[in-house]
Amino acid sequence: MNRQDYDRAVGDAKVIQKEWRQVPAPRRGELIRIFGNKLRERLQELGEGVTKESKKILVEGIGEVQEVVDMCDFAVGLSRQLYGLTMPSERANHRLQEMWNPLGVIGVITAFNFPVAPWGWNFCLAIVCGNSVVWKPSPKTMQVSHLCKEVFDSAVAEFGGEWNDLLKIVDGGNETAEWLADDGRISLLSATGSTAMGKALAPRIGARLGRALYELGGNNAMVVSQHANLDLAVRAIVFSAVGTCGQRCTTLRRLIVHESVYDDLIERLKKSYSSLPIGDPMDRKNLVGPLIEQAAVDRMQSALASARELGYQVHGGDVIEGCYVKPAIVEATEQSTLVQTETFAPILYAMKYTELEQAIEIQNDVPQGLSSCIFTDNIQEAETFISSVGSDCGIVNINIGPSGAEIGGAFGGEKDTGGGRESGSDAWKQYMRRSTVTVNYGRELPLAQGITFDV
Repeated sequence: MNRQDYDRAVGDAKVIQKEWRQVPAPRRGELIRIFGNKLRERLQELGEGVTKESKKILVEGIGEVQEVVDMCDFAVGLSRQLYGLTMPSERANHRLQEMWNPLGVIGVITAFNFPVAPWGWNFCLAIVCGNSVVWKPSPKTMQVSHLCKEVFDSAVAEFGGEWNDLLKIVDGGNETAEWLADDGRISLLSATGSTAMGKALAPRIGARLGRALYELGGNNAMVVSQHANLDLAVRAIVFSAVGTCGQRCTTLRRLIVHESVYDDLIERLKKSYSSLPIGDPMDRKNLVGPLIEQAAVDRMQSALASARELGYQVHGGDVIEGCYVKPAIVEATEQSTLVQTETFAPILYAMKYTELEQAIEIQNDVPQGLSSCIFTDNIQEAETFISSVGSDCGIVNINIGPSGAEIGGAFGGEKDTGGGRESGSDAWKQYMRRSTVTVNYGRELPLAQGITFDV
């Protein structure tokens, strides 16, 4: 896409938003309801599209599209609940309230590993809140993105009206992302990707005092207590660590295990890893597909070589063929710089701990702060982990893994993860402009704080 095409796309989105913001919110929700139904009708087709381009296994591809469907349902209900508060005024015959109004044009940048779900989180909320969306997908997953646009256009046709420009897709790589970051017409830029990407875009957005919503890297940990149900923990570990071939922002990358159960757990994991079906992600019998490209394979092998140089014991990690690899378990003697660095591949670093305070310190001692969890049947340990002295992540789970969040809660993390929140809860407020309104329904003009100013 050249700059002229880009400018035209954003311009079209800006024009249509000025009309869309005047449509009643429940009516906006009706468009998203129709869109959700259209997605249901083509769930298999879209799921296969996700799998073909992102290379995640088919059940994950279909599940990702289902997440957008769920988000549509959430947004439809939200369209009747864009509530503001009413506050008491200190002045007689006055009322304070807050109003939420559409923000404008929302820019959305998505990554290859989740080509539609993060877009859906942003898109569904942005539309019911009265905005338009300009979407820059990953160059690796353009076909399924345009397929989503096709489905949306079919929803518009059923809804009625000329609303197709509510969703514009801009193709391209880093240059297009920079255009979005620099563009004052973009009221909010939601960017999903690596921490390096976020740090590159942030100064550009900040230079125009723009709003940004970042969903960046994760280096997620699980604490396994001596009070844990190990059968449950093993199942959670394997899914969280090898799902999407380790290419999730919420992938389990660090395993912090109490020393009394460490050896038993590692043996169970090695057994589970040895029987993982790896192969064509379109074949439903396989649980692990390939890495996205050869560069990802090279990064994984480089990290494993560094682990061996540090004296860590490495189980698995071999290249099978092409971009197919065996997931790896690495027994680390400490949380080194290598362990603190996110490698976007199926590498699980395992470490021991003695006291819970030590485990929490290890969990928090990384630059990222996305997702975390503890497996324990001890209520004191569980409550401590979710308390102010526990995990410093945006997602904190008990007896489930760090991966696979539901849309009802706000999704996002702290520190190098960027601080953004998407999807559920009150994340919708980021797509709106808040106005504090004071209404004087009396016949006098008292000032706040008791100030007198008689003219």
